[in-house]
Amino acid sequence: MILRKLSILNYKNIREATLELSPKMNCFIGHNGAGKTNVLDAVYYLSFCRSATNPIDSQVIRHEEPFCLIEGRYADDSGNSGESENIEVVSCGMKRGQKKHFKRNKKEYRRLSEHIGLIPLVMVAPGDTLLIEGGSEERRRLMDQVIAQYDRSYIDALTRYNNALQQRNTLLKQDSEAAFQTAKPYDPTLMDLWEEQMAEAGEEVYRRRADFVEQLTPVFQDYYSQISEGREQVGLQYVSHCQRGPLLEVIRRDRMKDLAVGYSLHGIHRDDLVFTLGGHPMKREGSQGQHKTYVISLKLAQFDFLKRMGANTTPLLLLDDIFDKLDAHRVEQIVRLVSGDSFGQIFITDTNRDHLDRILSQSALDYSIFHVAEGEVRTKK
Repeated sequence: MILRKLSILNYKNIREATLELSPKMNCFIGHNGAGKTNVLDAVYYLSFCRSATNPIDSQVIRHEEPFCLIEGRYADDSGNSGESENIEVVSCGMKRGQKKHFKRNKKEYRRLSEHIGLIPLVMVAPGDTLLIEGGSEERRRLMDQVIAQYDRSYIDALTRYNNALQQRNTLLKQDSEAAFQTAKPYDPTLMDLWEEQMAEAGEEVYRRRADFVEQLTPVFQDYYSQISEGREQVGLQYVSHCQRGPLLEVIRRDRMKDLAVGYSLHGIHRDDLVFTLGGHPMKREGSQGQHKTYVISLKLAQFDFLKRMGANTTPLLLLDDIFDKLDAHRVEQIVRLVSGDSFGQIFITDTNRDHLDRILSQSALDYSIFHVAEGEVRTKK
């Protein structure tokens, strides 16, 4: 997809902006805190129905304003232009204290999940280092976000699993409270039912995650090798309770432990990705630059995966402040990669123009440059 026009009103610190965008490279230059990331976040919102940085919708509305509006005018990425283009208009409006309204071609969605995947997108941001430094939920979210963009049935399976997990945990907590004579013991028939639903949906999720990681790993390793110029070896391993046998058996095998703690200790909600550098945990071994190289390589591999799996649609690529903490050699390799023909429309931010000039000088890409200052976005000549 190509985002041809972006309109923003009262989104975070952006009071008002209407941007005519390049189909290839869009560069946003400004000081820290100027609003560059907020422009990219508005683009992200139109793909995922939420902010990349703040899960609370009311907090993306500009201070002292009663509402905000984001609208994107998209075209297919066939290279055609004019009246023959297939145009999609996606918009989201929010008022304080009210439900947000997300629309496609002026028709409101019944469920926001119906929109996910229409505009595939990969974003690389400074906070992505949490994938390495944070807990396993960050790495599960990475898998879920990518798979959900091309496989709608995955969202359904994950929703069914989470619902069954919640119901089982309620029963486990009920039994724990019963030990102190504050409630009745759980119903074993209901427990069996929720465990069966957890296992059925959980194994669906596991199969899709395992297939995703298997396909992603060699592409990720290739990107890392190119950026590091072959100086380091990295690995990626998927770990799941489903690898211990049929999930229903694994869940029921330790039911007594779950009853003792009052929640479910086993299932795909505990899945994880193990990141390694030279065969050792990346979290302990890697420098800041290696961590960033790892995350960027992982995100570029996601882009490649979505491009192959999507219905002839190239994802948008958002690169937010990616050059910080990287040495000149790694910056040069990333510049070379993103300047290639493999990528479609790119949005990139930086605090100065040096890196962007290097990208633009190494390619014949069409581009637009915008200057961002105190929430105002202006086209830069």
